[in-house]
Amino acid sequence: MLKTSNSALRLIDRTFAALADPHRRQVVELLREKPRRAGELAEAVGLSPPAMSRHLKTLRESRLVEETPAEFDTRVRIYRLRPQPMAHLKAWLEETERLWTEQLSGLKAYLEREEE
Repeated sequence: MLKTSNSALRLIDRTFAALADPHRRQVVELLREKPRRAGELAEAVGLSPPAMSRHLKTLRESRLVEETPAEFDTRVRIYRLRPQPMAHLKAWLEETERLWTEQLSGLKAYLEREEE
């Protein structure tokens, strides 16, 4: 049985909700390569700056990304991925996979006994 706490489940829900949008998934893919400015992300994804701002807000609220001021200009924000939300999601997926593996192994053993 899965033993994920309610707070961890809420984090996982936020992560799934944030990643449900294809533009936000593109942003995550781009940030996997390196931290980037919002303008770079908007251009690469093909969105207007206001649309990108809304997507980045969702990603920040889900804690998938963090923003910091650029060293060269405090008006410029640099976005980078945060590993913790993905670690929670990965742990949940591993637990879920173990559960299904056990269930399917039990079904296989049952069906094999029925064949004998």
